[in-house]
Amino acid sequence: MKKLCFKDWMSIFASRFYVISVLIGFIIRVILLFLPITVVDFTVGQYFRIFFLGFLNDLMFATIGMIPAFLFYTTMTDKKYQKPWGYIIEGILAILTIYVVFFNDITDEYGGVVPEIANVLLLVVLACFSLKLFVPAVRDKWHVGAIYLVIFLYGCFNVLFILIGEPVFWYEFGVRYNFIAVDYMIYTNEIVGNIIESYPMVPLVLGVLSLSALFCWLMTRGYSVKNACIASGKHYIIHLALFIVLLCISFKWLHWGYNNLNTNNVFLTELPKNGCWNFLEAFVNNELDYAQFYPLMDSEEAEKLKKELCHEDSTGVCHVQSDLAPVRKNIVLITVESLSANFMGTYGDDGSITPNLDKLVTKSLVFDHLFATGNRTVRGLEAVTLSLPPSSGESLVKRTIEKEFFSTGQVLQSLGYHTMYIYGGDSYFDNMREFFGKNKYDIHDKFKYEKDSILFDNIWGTSDEDSYREAMTLCDMDYAKSQPFFAHIMTISNHRPFTYPEGRIVVDGNPMTRRAAVKYTDYAIGKFLADAEKKPWFKETVFVIVADHCASSAGKTSLPLEGYHIPAMIYAPGFVEPERVSKVCSQIDLMPTLFSLLKFSYDSKFYGQNILSDSYRERAFMATYQDLGYYADGILTILSPVKQIKQYKVTNLGNWTYQEDLMSEYSQKQMKEAQALYQVANLEYSQSK
Repeated sequence: MKKLCFKDWMSIFASRFYVISVLIGFIIRVILLFLPITVVDFTVGQYFRIFFLGFLNDLMFATIGMIPAFLFYTTMTDKKYQKPWGYIIEGILAILTIYVVFFNDITDEYGGVVPEIANVLLLVVLACFSLKLFVPAVRDKWHVGAIYLVIFLYGCFNVLFILIGEPVFWYEFGVRYNFIAVDYMIYTNEIVGNIIESYPMVPLVLGVLSLSALFCWLMTRGYSVKNACIASGKHYIIHLALFIVLLCISFKWLHWGYNNLNTNNVFLTELPKNGCWNFLEAFVNNELDYAQFYPLMDSEEAEKLKKELCHEDSTGVCHVQSDLAPVRKNIVLITVESLSANFMGTYGDDGSITPNLDKLVTKSLVFDHLFATGNRTVRGLEAVTLSLPPSSGESLVKRTIEKEFFSTGQVLQSLGYHTMYIYGGDSYFDNMREFFGKNKYDIHDKFKYEKDSILFDNIWGTSDEDSYREAMTLCDMDYAKSQPFFAHIMTISNHRPFTYPEGRIVVDGNPMTRRAAVKYTDYAIGKFLADAEKKPWFKETVFVIVADHCASSAGKTSLPLEGYHIPAMIYAPGFVEPERVSKVCSQIDLMPTLFSLLKFSYDSKFYGQNILSDSYRERAFMATYQDLGYYADGILTILSPVKQIKQYKVTNLGNWTYQEDLMSEYSQKQMKEAQALYQVANLEYSQSK
C-alpha cells in the first residue's frame, strides 16, 4: 500500500471528495424525484437540466465543502507547539473556555443545548491541545487519528444532512433546504428529540455509522496514513493559491448562477439546486431587505392605494365604529397545528378523522375559502395576532423588536380583557416568549403546567388535552374574578412524531401517522368544547378555531392555493348564527371580523378587514420565506426576490383544488394592489426594529 505523505493528502482528499459529492448529489435528486410529494411531468430536456445543472452545482459546492478540511490541513503542523506560540495558544484557549463555561456569552442567547455543546467542544479542544503541547510523543499518532476522524465526520455529515435530512425536509416542505432548516438547527434539543421519538434509532445509528465508515474507506482506499509527514511551506502555498481561485469561481457560480434557475415549476427550480448551499445562503439572508430584493412602485402611490384598500384616513388609521354597545364576550382562539382543510370531510376527505370538526361546521360561522399566510406556525401566529401581510424573509414573530406592535392583544387589553397565550411546549421556541411577552400577553407554556397533572408529553411538549385543561383552569380563574378573558391556545399534537395519549382514538394500522394525529387533534377539540359547555362562562364565550398552516405547501408552483387552504370557523351558540361564507379571505381577516361581530369600536391599524362587510375586498395573502403572494379576482400575483413579478390565472377545478396557469401579460390592478400592500407593510416592519 502506498504511503500517504501529508503534503499529498489535500490533493487526494479533494479529487475523491469531488467524485463522491457529485455521486451523492445525483443519488439525492433521484430520491427526491420518486418521493410522493414530487409532481413529475418533466420533458427529456428538463430532466437534462435537472441533472446537468445539478452536477455543476454539486461540483461547485464540493469546493465550499472542503473549507473545513483545508483549515484542518493548515493546522496540521508542529510549529504551533513551539515556544512561545504553543503557550500563547494554550493561554488563549484556556481563557476562552473559562469565559464560555462560567459566564454568559452569545451561545446562551440560543438556549436549548447549544451552550452545553459549546462548553463540551471547547473543553475537548483545550484538553487535546494541552496533551499534544506537553506530551510531544503523541503527535504523530494524533495526526493519523485526526485524518481518519475528519474524513469520518465528513461521512457523517453527508449521511445525516444530505442522504437522510434532505429527503425528510423535502417530504415536509417540497423544497431544498431553506431558512426553515436554519431555524430548526437552533433548537437542537427539540429536533434531536423529534428524531429520537419519530424514527427507529438503532437501525438509524447503525446505518449512519456504516455509511460513514464506507465513506472513510473510499476516501483513503489504496493509501496508508501511518507516519504521515507534515505539509511543507511550498506545497501549502500552491494548494492555498489554487484553493482560493476555486473558491472564488464556486462562490460566483452558486451566488449569482442560482438566479437563473427560476422556472414556473417549483420542482424544476428546486431539484437542480444544492441543498447545502441553500442552507448557507439562508443562514446569511434569512431576513430579506424588501427595497433591495422586491419590485417597488412609487411610494406615494403605494401609500395612497394601501389607505384606500384598508379604509384608512390620511393618518393611516381606520376608525372602526359600531352604533351598538360592545359585546364583551370572552374569546378563546385555538390555532391548530398543521390542520389542512383537506383533512376534513367538509373539504373532500372521507370524514373519518375529523367527525367533531365536521359537526362543528354545521353549528358555526365558517369561512370556506380562507387561506393561510404561510407554511409555518410563526406565520399563522403573526397573521392572527398582528393582522398584517406576511413579511419577506423571517416572520415578525421571530424578529427582535424594540416596540410593541398594534395587535389583537392590544385591542382587547384596551377593552379590559385579560390576554393569555397558552402553549404546551417551550415558548422559547420560535421566539414566542419574547414576541407575546412584548405584546403584553401572559404566557403559559409547559413550564407553568402542574407537572403531576400532565397527561402526556413528547419532545415538542404536552398533549392538546393538557393545553385545553390548562386553558380551562385559567378561564375559570378569570370568570371567578368577573374578568373578561382572551385565551389564545396553540396546539402541538398534530406534529411529528405524531404521538398522543393512548386509548383516545381507534386507528387502523400505524398510530404514529399524520392522519392518526389529526384524528386525535379532532378528538381533543371535541372534548374541550364538550367540557367547556358545562362551564358557567360557556354562553358568554366565542370560540375561534383556525389552522396555523397546512400540513404541506408543496406543489407545481411556489404558492399552490390548495397548499394554503385552511379551515376557519367562529362558534358561539345563541350569538353567532351558523353560515357558510364563500368569500375569498385571509387569516389576517379573522380577528377584525370577530371584533365587528362583537360590535367593538376602535382605531385600527390592521390590514385585515371585516369579511362580512359589504365593502370587503375579496383577497388573500400567502407566502414562502421569499415569494409573496396576493390572490384576488381569480389571479395570483407573486412578488419574488431579484425584483420579479409573476401572475397566474387561477381555475377552480372543484373538490377544493386549483390550476395555476402563467399569464403572459400583467393584470395591472392586482399587481399594483399586491405591490402597494406588501411595500407599505414591509416599510412598517423595518421601522418596528
